[in-house]
Amino acid sequence: MSIPIDIVSIGMVTAVGLDAPSACAAMRAHLDGFQETRFLGSGGNWLIGAPVPLPRNWIGEKRMTHLAAGAICEAFEAAPEARGKTALILCLAEEGRPDRPAPDGARLLNSIAEIAECPPHGRSRIVAHGRPSGHVALEQARRILATGEAPYVMIAGVDSYLTAGAVTHYLADNRLLTPDNPNGFIPGEAAAAVLCTCSRNRGLRLFGLGLAREKASIYNPADIPLRGDGMTSAYLAALNEASIEMNRLGYRIADLIGEQYWFKQSALASLRLLRGRHEFQDIWSPAESLGNVGAAAVPMMIGMAFMAAKKGYAAGNPVLIEASNDAGACGAAVLAARVA
Repeated sequence: MSIPIDIVSIGMVTAVGLDAPSACAAMRAHLDGFQETRFLGSGGNWLIGAPVPLPRNWIGEKRMTHLAAGAICEAFEAAPEARGKTALILCLAEEGRPDRPAPDGARLLNSIAEIAECPPHGRSRIVAHGRPSGHVALEQARRILATGEAPYVMIAGVDSYLTAGAVTHYLADNRLLTPDNPNGFIPGEAAAAVLCTCSRNRGLRLFGLGLAREKASIYNPADIPLRGDGMTSAYLAALNEASIEMNRLGYRIADLIGEQYWFKQSALASLRLLRGRHEFQDIWSPAESLGNVGAAAVPMMIGMAFMAAKKGYAAGNPVLIEASNDAGACGAAVLAARVA
């Protein structure tokens, strides 16, 4: 069932700011949180990453708990009436990803709820698809709100690539950005949360959503050449539901983590669908400031669009938000700010 839903508040905990206003201001100014980490990269150099400067040196599940709880508490501050009436959808790393920072999702969910002082609603759940988890969560949020199971849904994403196992794995796969590998990503960590409710003619409204799968994923064993079929299908589904052509988009926000594959995928989808006269369509990416933040990406990008619309510096209206993961899952969403 598809109904209009609005994003009414956001929260962020990032390497460039511990709340949404400071993080969005830093990303708008193209500041970054990149620094030497405690991990060794290629050639004995310290690996560059984007860690969150937390007041205590928590690690593992405890660190993820405090990151997510901070973002959720900030989102509740702008909508205190939602406390106790909110279903939580927690976006996490893919289940098969090496050295996930919080492998027990159910325990993490309960720990976050305890710190954020928001007891888990009966419809709370976990989505573990990495970067596009937020798109799956948006679809689930629409169903929860449409059936009246909860008046609010909090979509929160938390993730980190700054773990020993993850760094070792992606270094061995030649996936990390190092002095001798320009085609790699910078490992990061972050948490972001967005509070959704049925349409109230305020905030940022979701108009279209598309989910698809790319056969030519970055790890596809048959070495199928990338044509961007998956992302093109996701774009098309979101645009069709929103009843617009791609040339009417104002701008895009994408999880372009740094490797050529993701830029090529996004470019192919755009080239195959963009027709007719159109204005310049800018493309933003939180990875420019935060590196690869995994499952926090979609809530982070929605938060960027929300703040840009609120502060009046958005590159257009509506905005398309895209994300995909290593297994080929692709998601796209069309959102627009309410114009009086």
